[in-house]
Amino acid sequence: MLDATTRSGGTATVSPRTAAELAVATAGPASPTGLTTRVTRVLLSPWSRLSLLVALLASAATTVVLFQPQQLLTDGWPPQLGGAAAAVAYAVAYGLCTVAFVPRPLLNLAAGALFGSQLGLASALAGTVLGAGIAFCLGRVLGQEALRPLLRGKWLKAADGQLSRHGFRSMLAARLFPGVPFAAANYCAAVSRMGLLPFLLATALGSIPNTAAYVVAGARASTPTSPAFLIALACIALPGLAGAVVAWRKRHRLRGQ
Repeated sequence: MLDATTRSGGTATVSPRTAAELAVATAGPASPTGLTTRVTRVLLSPWSRLSLLVALLASAATTVVLFQPQQLLTDGWPPQLGGAAAAVAYAVAYGLCTVAFVPRPLLNLAAGALFGSQLGLASALAGTVLGAGIAFCLGRVLGQEALRPLLRGKWLKAADGQLSRHGFRSMLAARLFPGVPFAAANYCAAVSRMGLLPFLLATALGSIPNTAAYVVAGARASTPTSPAFLIALACIALPGLAGAVVAWRKRHRLRGQ
């Protein structure tokens, strides 16, 4: 049997067989780094994150349907909570419910019925900003990279450009205009290049009139003939009617073109 090494002139020479064995021993078992990298890349891809966003929203909506938060209007607030603590808890629940697509008018009416005009308005506005912020962050982190390449239509590009260049002004108008759905505005802003701070500030300021009208209506629902209740109803109905007229005129104008 030949030796693994032979010496020639003081230099050690390794046979081909021994060199192969040493290479295998040095390399050891196959490293899982490549597989881990591929799995991580797939899980963090834009479409995987968008799928996660859709799953989270669907789960939240299902939870709302099962637990039926609208029962607060009939059963009242739990007696363990009262005052400012109850208003804070309601604001948190309000924000989570808006992410789960619960209509804000219902939540605003409930805030007025449970806490009165002043505390109810503060709680509803805080919940509005909280819910909008959560939706914006979810949309920005999980959906922006996947959805931005799809902004190819004329109207989509125009809306994206408007929100990206004039974010505060555009979002303020969207909050004041009663025809723009709350959730749609949140996710459109998240997909655009609008900043978080202008988005939250525009949401807080633009939501005051509509929120106040619903909260006052909920607080005075027991006295439907009172001036406050009638004024609140007018503040709800008139902007909605104006928005319908503007939408109708724009639709006919576009048809004419």
